[in-house]
Amino acid sequence: MKKGGRVVCAGIHMTDIPSFPYADLWGERSVLSVANLTRADGAEFLELVARAPIRTRTTAFPLDRANEALALLRGGGIEGAAVLVP
Repeated sequence: MKKGGRVVCAGIHMTDIPSFPYADLWGERSVLSVANLTRADGAEFLELVARAPIRTRTTAFPLDRANEALALLRGGGIEGAAVLVP
């Protein structure tokens, strides 16, 4: 993720987060969790998001170009998400 980015974990049941190099967190990045999320909280959130001016960006890659997609992700060449399609 870009500097200043945030990963939010909001699962009811999650496995342990694997170890990763501190350099991946460096640059004001953060990992946090959300507790006590209820079904009603989720429904309210989705209603709010539907009204928000959020634009998602995806780039689709055929499965046989997965290595190219990974290289672009590593180099910051993709804005948004890379999606592998069969």
